Amino acid sequence: MRRSALLFAASALAFGVQPSLAYAHSETVEEAAAIPPLYAAELDRARDFVDGMMADGVVVPVPKDPGGGYTHEQHKRNFRAIYLGGQIYRITGDDRYRDYVRDMLLEYAELYPTLGDHPERHDQYSGRIFWQVLNDAMWLVHAVQGYGDIRDTLSPQERQSIDDNVFRPAVHFLSVESANTFDRIHNHATWATAGVGMTGYLLGDDDMVDRALLGSNKSGEAGFLRQTELLFSPDGYYTEGPYYQRFALLPFLVFADAIERNEPERQIFQHRDGILLKALRTTVQLSYRGYFFPFNDAIRDKSLRTAELYDGIAIAYAQTGDPSLLSVADFQGRTVLTDNGMRVASDLAADRAEPFAFQSLLLTDGPDGDQGAVAVLRQGEANAEGEPSTVLIAKNTSQGMGHGHFDKLAWQLYDNGNEIVRDYGAARFLNIEAKRGGRYLPENTTWAKSSVAHNTLVVDESSHFDGDVNVANANWPKQLYFADTPGLQVSSAEIENAYPGVSIRRTLIMAEIEGLEAPLVFDLVRATSDGAHQYDLPLHYSGHIMEFDFAAQGNVAERPVLGADNGYQHIWVDAQGAIEDGQGALTWILDGRFYTYRFAGNGPLVAVLGESGANDPEFNLRREPLLMLRAQREGDATFASLLEAHGSYDGAAEQTLDSRSLVDSFTHERVNGKDIIILTLKSGQRYAIAVSHNPDPEQSYNAILGRDEIDWTGFASVVQLTGGEN
Repeated sequence: MRRSALLFAASALAFGVQPSLAYAHSETVEEAAAIPPLYAAELDRARDFVDGMMADGVVVPVPKDPGGGYTHEQHKRNFRAIYLGGQIYRITGDDRYRDYVRDMLLEYAELYPTLGDHPERHDQYSGRIFWQVLNDAMWLVHAVQGYGDIRDTLSPQERQSIDDNVFRPAVHFLSVESANTFDRIHNHATWATAGVGMTGYLLGDDDMVDRALLGSNKSGEAGFLRQTELLFSPDGYYTEGPYYQRFALLPFLVFADAIERNEPERQIFQHRDGILLKALRTTVQLSYRGYFFPFNDAIRDKSLRTAELYDGIAIAYAQTGDPSLLSVADFQGRTVLTDNGMRVASDLAADRAEPFAFQSLLLTDGPDGDQGAVAVLRQGEANAEGEPSTVLIAKNTSQGMGHGHFDKLAWQLYDNGNEIVRDYGAARFLNIEAKRGGRYLPENTTWAKSSVAHNTLVVDESSHFDGDVNVANANWPKQLYFADTPGLQVSSAEIENAYPGVSIRRTLIMAEIEGLEAPLVFDLVRATSDGAHQYDLPLHYSGHIMEFDFAAQGNVAERPVLGADNGYQHIWVDAQGAIEDGQGALTWILDGRFYTYRFAGNGPLVAVLGESGANDPEFNLRREPLLMLRAQREGDATFASLLEAHGSYDGAAEQTLDSRSLVDSFTHERVNGKDIIILTLKSGQRYAIAVSHNPDPEQSYNAILGRDEIDWTGFASVVQLTGGEN
């Protein structure tokens, strides 16, 4: 047999403990070395949890509840207790933990052969222990690790009972009976293949390992290796977005760690130019103040402080020795009870951490990097962790499969520790039984996925690709230009088929302007069409309105709804007004900082001040404000805008500074296909933001507007103007 029994992550040789299944409990970590604080705290935390479980006895109920229900949560607690109990036994040699894990698994050996489809089966992806097969795979990934820590200490009869009545049938269920899940290119399949492969290593079963690596028919068209090739771009971006990237990284990295221990000749961490380690770093980059950018079906509460990444950071650090990963572990305040976790904890205690390099970057999407991209532009003063204060994100990605949203060319902005221009994320209360069993809510389809729920252009009140996920999966934006030059960062992209006969281009610029305290964000949106269309450009912002400079009729006696379908049915209209010259501004406050959004259209606009939450009888949606700019156009539509952060407010000290914009005027013109924004500050300084849309950095341009002659080179430039206004 070419594979040994699974070598789970025991404590490292460097700390005096043999990493093998023949555990030498006479020499524990506690006896071999002083335990570093982070590891000691993790061990205490694990003991507290497992001791509490042991106090309640072995409880293995017959499955009956959906997510969030009693049996669902009990089986989740059980796999965690098996996982941690095995680790505690390996570390301490305390037989009580071994016996508890053994007795728990023997109870599952009685139960598992009796199970059929879960009674709360939701679709074709039904589980046995849980309502969906994904959770069964998660159970296996964790339980097999805990079992690996005690298996060699059991009697032959106990091993056979657990092997033959729990783990082998669980593998058969996932890889044979649920082959439609197992062979998907999807995070559910990643969990399933990891569980099956790790079980194969533990039981010395080559067939299981081959199925896990190569798919149920071992052709290589599916399976773990194929997933690493199709789910990540060459830059390590995961097609479903960072929320699911975080979720998938645990099985990806834990199984890879097992592969490395059992078959080092595979060089799994070098596979595809080190894609798994690259993906780990990319996941960290796709966060702000620890929280992931909430692309697609994201639960907004998830951050770097999540169980799925504790293993990932430890494994990546063991593979690379990158000291910046230690700063991530320090932020997490957690590690894992493995040799990798011990290395992290020890090197943190030795003060070897360095700041993680949060940076501006372009992350391509798609297996070959040709299905759009995410542009992350960072600027401003960094915090103690080395993360700049302002982050602009241009989401020019592919659809992201079934969890994707119809949000081509959308954007978000973070500043001062907050999300300023928002993405809704998912409409779901995960594992809260009262909210449809914790599943995705109907409003996830009717609102959260819709185009109008995002900061993107909407044509004729319909979502991109008419809301058809199959069409969306076959089409994506084209990233035209990216620059991360300090002081002038740019992302530009276009999509030509989100709507029939309409091409959309969006250019986002983050620029430092002398005399202003924070970088300005400029947004240029242009829709090109030969026909007549209604163009809606929503801005979903966080904060409370201070003032606006356009006339708007408020709806105080009744609250109308903006539309009937495609997300519009969920928007309350609080006020709206016609703006004949197409120019206006709105100021709001958030967390003691003011933000002014200025806009200019190529003709009359209607401004709608609204809020999400209409037609929501179960109160499933958050109430969040939005400003929508509406243009009726025969032919092309252009929207130019800027977002300015300014001033401060201290309620305790009763002090306000610069509550009104420091910008005096903002105009936009198109000259021979070039976009020119003229910006005048209240100080009298004047600037042109000139955009050629040509990526050639050496090409020079000239434009004349009134008395102003503007010369620049490259795609975009900030040009200081002389003299007064035209």
